[in-house]
Amino acid sequence: MPGSTIAIIAIYLGFALAELWRSDLFSKSEQTRDDGIVEAVSMTMLIAVTQPTVLFAAGALANAIAPQYAGALAGLNVFAAIALFLVCEDMMQYWWHRASHSTSWLYNLHRAHHNAKYMSVRLVYRNNIIYYAMMPSLWLAGVLVWLGLGWVYAGYIVVKMLVIIGAHSDVAWDKPLYAIKWLSPVMWVVERTISTPATHHAHHGRHADDPAVNYKGNYGNLLFFWDVLFGTAKITRTYPTSYGVENLAPATLGQQLLWPIFPENKIMPEGGEKVAEQAAPSAA
Repeated sequence: MPGSTIAIIAIYLGFALAELWRSDLFSKSEQTRDDGIVEAVSMTMLIAVTQPTVLFAAGALANAIAPQYAGALAGLNVFAAIALFLVCEDMMQYWWHRASHSTSWLYNLHRAHHNAKYMSVRLVYRNNIIYYAMMPSLWLAGVLVWLGLGWVYAGYIVVKMLVIIGAHSDVAWDKPLYAIKWLSPVMWVVERTISTPATHHAHHGRHADDPAVNYKGNYGNLLFFWDVLFGTAKITRTYPTSYGVENLAPATLGQQLLWPIFPENKIMPEGGEKVAEQAAPSAA
């Protein structure tokens, strides 16, 4: 799907240029040397290795189990096909993401995404390398492509990445729209349908006592509707005062990229207390 790849690159570069112009893309507040390394390595691995490998492996596995169904959905109505991706790929990613904040070992695989103390398009692909390889939604997308829905996935993934990239950017495209009174009913629908900077930034907020923070919720990727439907939504139309993880020992470079191969650092800075708020297994 070279056309989709080009479109996603163009979207990413567009938001990156906006950050470069508005908020300094390469010099974020509180960033460290490790941040750039984690982002470069995890992004390269996902795009060049993990995603194509999983999509291919999922199709190969499905073909080995039930070869007679290869391409069986190629003639499916486009709206039904989109619905399949929304449920099997996007909703599944919601539940995987939610589980990652409710189970300690999964949070260790996901923590790199939250370790940055800033918001940026740089975070979109930032995650433990193993986290993406295990992601059920990516495997299910591969099966749907094998079933003949690659033509739908090519457009679906562009729309999804447009929303996700926009939601992570620190250039909040939704903020000026909230200020337009006559758009308020429209934005009411938009913020309950897709992820926006306000709703997704809340998920990355550092401190639980910040009214704009909801790091035990707002898990949606393309559709924020899943949060509304499953009771994990918090909508404030405001943005956290700071980002990152709260009450956890600093994560090492190896831990962020390849936990459990590299162990979790449990040594808190002097005067700190390890409470593990974000990683604590609990219903979100």
